[in-house]
Amino acid sequence: MGSRALGKALTLALAVAGGAASAGACREDAVWLRGDWGEARFTVEVADDPEERAQGLMFRESLPETAGMLFVYEHPQPVAFWMENTLIPLDMIFADVSGTVRRVHSNAVPGDRTPIPGGREIFAVLEINGGKAEAMGIAPGTEMRHPAFGDDAAWPCE
Repeated sequence: MGSRALGKALTLALAVAGGAASAGACREDAVWLRGDWGEARFTVEVADDPEERAQGLMFRESLPETAGMLFVYEHPQPVAFWMENTLIPLDMIFADVSGTVRRVHSNAVPGDRTPIPGGREIFAVLEINGGKAEAMGIAPGTEMRHPAFGDDAAWPCE
């Protein structure tokens, strides 16, 4: 994880069928999500240090349809995001240390400096294109799969 993941040209494969995730191995550059709506895979850049998290997706003019950025913290904590210097609308998916989604904020407004709280005990935040979470059905209770969540994850890597 880290800066080597930033700045890479990324593509994303979207899978919406039962069992699709079990066919692929966990990778640093991919996040799987599953819920009663199905499964999806997003190719991600990982922001896991203070500088990377501070930069986030600022100044980007676009984001591939099924790509995102995964913000990972050293330990669960209260987090809040804002959209200063962010040019595209984003959905923010806040997850606890088990990878279970606790909150989804849809269509954050570009340039808005209003804090968007994720809640307490947040370990990771996935940002994707605005409106995508609602369109797919991603909601609290959805599970994320990524190596950052470790062996005690709700949906651990194999």
